[in-house]
Amino acid sequence: MKLIISNSSSVPIYEQIKKAMIDQIMNGELKEDEALPSIRNLAQDIKISVMTIKKAYDELESEGYIISRQGKGTFVAPKNTELAREQANKDIERHIEDVVDIAKQFKIKREDLKDLIDIFYGDDNSE
Repeated sequence: MKLIISNSSSVPIYEQIKKAMIDQIMNGELKEDEALPSIRNLAQDIKISVMTIKKAYDELESEGYIISRQGKGTFVAPKNTELAREQANKDIERHIEDVVDIAKQFKIKREDLKDLIDIFYGDDNSE
């Protein structure tokens, strides 16, 4: 597991850890049922407070990305297609918001944006 943490970022460290782990789970770098480092080991490895790691793990578990097994450790949860779809929707919404902001800035019409989406989606009109 690769974690790059920035102390100078305005994003809290636990959020950076959480996002990095979600990204790795969603793109398949962390596989279903793969064992994750213990909270204590990860804290020592990246020189971050145990409480910070615990907060990230707790949120990841409450959101269904990881599971804890008593006496065995913490593992990547089985892939939940609804969870994956929700994450994809959040990513798409963020990008669309950026595109709409740029379009408004340059006074590009809504219809022109729709046409661009149709072009990038392809010629078939299937869903």
